[in-house]
Amino acid sequence: MSRRVVITGLGLVTPVGNDVPTSWENIVNGVSGVVPITYFDTTNYEVKIAAQVKDFDPANYMPYKEVRRHDPYQHYQIAAATEAIADSGLEITEEMADRSSVILGSATGGMHSFQTYSTLIYETDNPRKMTPFAIPMLVANGGSDVVAIQVGARGPSAPLVSACATGADTIGFAFQMIQMGRIDRAIAGAGDFPIINLGIAAFDRVGACSRHNDDPAGSVRPFDLNRTGMVFGEGAGVLVLEELEFAKARGANILAELVGFASTTDAYHRTAPAPDGRGAAHAVNLALADGGINVTDVSYINAHGTATSLNDPTETTAIKLALGDHAYKVPMSSTKSMTGHAMGATAAMEAVFSTLAIRDNVAPPTINYETPDPDCDLDYVPNTAREMPIDVVVSNAFGFGGHNASLVIKRFTD
Repeated sequence: MSRRVVITGLGLVTPVGNDVPTSWENIVNGVSGVVPITYFDTTNYEVKIAAQVKDFDPANYMPYKEVRRHDPYQHYQIAAATEAIADSGLEITEEMADRSSVILGSATGGMHSFQTYSTLIYETDNPRKMTPFAIPMLVANGGSDVVAIQVGARGPSAPLVSACATGADTIGFAFQMIQMGRIDRAIAGAGDFPIINLGIAAFDRVGACSRHNDDPAGSVRPFDLNRTGMVFGEGAGVLVLEELEFAKARGANILAELVGFASTTDAYHRTAPAPDGRGAAHAVNLALADGGINVTDVSYINAHGTATSLNDPTETTAIKLALGDHAYKVPMSSTKSMTGHAMGATAAMEAVFSTLAIRDNVAPPTINYETPDPDCDLDYVPNTAREMPIDVVVSNAFGFGGHNASLVIKRFTD
């Protein structure tokens, strides 16, 4: 029998708040984090909006000299991990170190540093201009390494990269290692900082981005007939996961239980999801089976919900395939309507939101939902949060390349 895994700590840096309480309050209240881009001059860009993190100071989490040695995506990961660890009250002792892991993924890695130093070397042709910290700033495992050093965790640290499913896959990998008895605890999640010239230009060329620049707050419209496309976001989400008996032995406050995880691949297209939704539906059904959860027990779904013409109808189809008639009875909302799409970090943020939905018995809204789409005919919790009993949440993440991942989180009962 596999071991039980519980969630004992949460951390967030999001476009609607730099910690869990602020982010969650704004999510429940339907506050948009989308604003005009201030990180660079958008004069020559069709896309001029993004869900930026605001008033964030990495020096609150590390000495200033260390700030300069890390990419911004790592700043977010370190901040969210710091909050999650404090929330859990976890202290990794020497006796616990070999069975403790830090697994923080990133879909984009050090894109900011890559662009900065590539430009510098190209313009100066002087290799001495390169910082000696460039490599750990560029790689997608850099933040995970820093946090592992900070807390003294010597267990496996193998952050996954699976596009927009990265956060869910990273949490799922940590979950499985605890289930199997390889480790007893993990600090798991993801962080990304993709709002740079390169990121905006590349995704806009794919045709995925909203150009609804005149109304930033109303730009992300998941499942709405008049959707305008995805909006870039950024930030990090981190969970502290522990084997149940270890958590109980130290008197941890158990927030919820992570009971199921699954990932699949469409094997269909490099960017578009398979229109039949079978790969996504299979991930949902496998995750439910992994947790021993019947489809009729699902209380709420935190959707991938990117507000694109390819994702929204396909995800709706997938949920119908996975849940059958029960799909019409389950509220499903997209918190990306407020946070934008923070690439791999989003799924980790949404795992935190899903845990909080259980804690507070409230389903977050899908804001900007005004005109129903005939191809999207489920209950998307339009515009206003809904107080309701929530015992089981499915958190979905579906990424470019056909990566599908689902997490199943339930109310903890001893």
